[in-house]
Amino acid sequence: MKYVIIIPDGAADLPVPELAGQTPLEAARMPHAARLATMGQLGTVRTTPPGFAAGSDICCMTLLGYSADRYHTGRAPLEAGALGLMPGLQDWIFRLNLVTTSDVGPAAPSDESGLMIYHSAGAITDAEAGALVRALAAHWARVEPQLAAQFSLHPGVSYRNILIDRSLRDYRGGLGGKDRLQTFPPHEIPRKPWRKFLPRGSHSDLLIRLMESSRACLAPHEVNVARREAGLREATMAWIWGQGTRPNMPSYASRFGVRGCITTAVDLLAGIAAFTGLERIAVPGLTSYHDNDYAAQGRASIAALDRYDLVIVHVEAPDEASHQGDFQTKVAALEAIDAHIVGPLLEELERRYTPRPGAPNVGWRMLIAPDHYTLCSTLKHDATPPPFVIAGSGIRALGRGPFCESAAAGADLHVEPGEALMEHFYFGGRRKAEPAGAGAGA
Repeated sequence: MKYVIIIPDGAADLPVPELAGQTPLEAARMPHAARLATMGQLGTVRTTPPGFAAGSDICCMTLLGYSADRYHTGRAPLEAGALGLMPGLQDWIFRLNLVTTSDVGPAAPSDESGLMIYHSAGAITDAEAGALVRALAAHWARVEPQLAAQFSLHPGVSYRNILIDRSLRDYRGGLGGKDRLQTFPPHEIPRKPWRKFLPRGSHSDLLIRLMESSRACLAPHEVNVARREAGLREATMAWIWGQGTRPNMPSYASRFGVRGCITTAVDLLAGIAAFTGLERIAVPGLTSYHDNDYAAQGRASIAALDRYDLVIVHVEAPDEASHQGDFQTKVAALEAIDAHIVGPLLEELERRYTPRPGAPNVGWRMLIAPDHYTLCSTLKHDATPPPFVIAGSGIRALGRGPFCESAAAGADLHVEPGEALMEHFYFGGRRKAEPAGAGAGA
């Protein structure tokens, strides 16, 4: 059996007035996803468990079959795994975003005074971000030598970077207790006063010192000077959040009996892959935005079917468009995913792997599922259970469609807890026991 999972990140949404009251999924021309919906089953999946926020770390982990209650130790550790970083089990790992903030005062535009403007520093490039991160590490070594001696800073992809801090290993009780450290995702506070969302609780003062100090380092840097002259947003500040320790997750093969791979431009997904034994396939031209080479990602995914039982295709562009409130680009991204990824993969699965008389009984299944809603109206994630469609060998066709939020909400299949969707995908809903002793790491 061949399996394909396509994750159009943040694709689900609420109706957009400018789209005649349709959601982007409803407005987008997606004939291949619509056909898949008539071939199989529509439903919704609760990817945000009770007690958790609708973050991509939680939702993607749940969607891929891993209980967040059991395995989630923080977002940053997953992204560290994608970079090949394996800190000690007692080291604390943070996500460090390069963000665009505005100051309070006459120098800031009146409608942006003191706000979080962009969680991504205006989609800063890898090269620009790498130069800023190196400068920031050198700056902290000068102005905060005692703290800097205890951490290491690692460039990631674009605005996403990793900070590993050994100074907090003696304070795990405080970090996880009543006065636990609280940090806030910058993409969840768009156009809000950023100072109200600085870290709180145990040892937050250490992080705030680093974050405040970063502003003096980044403002005069040549990268920001060039971006300013080009009319682009600047990386004004380092925003530290998403803390946790290294997880201990059972392999995907041991959970579901398949050998799999993933194509993604996002370290978070690559980190989940690293900790679960899924191989990451490098695809030239893969990005987190609508400049992504969708056709190359589709071709690479088709080629991977020869070597793997499972191919996971994660596309970040719809989510990034939502965070900018750009519903037109979101629609365009969804149409590109359907044309260059869903369509070619579905054609290949039907042509090569549909069981036929006298041919090997291979079989195939495809699942399309956003990890969460991302709302163009609020620029934020939402915990509403997103839609999914599953079709292929052994899946009874119910003849409903198209693939959109309202059609899925009106279907009969609503999966909760969300991690059970993978059991339905592979085993037709029959529960499969997890390996004994598996659980979250220290």
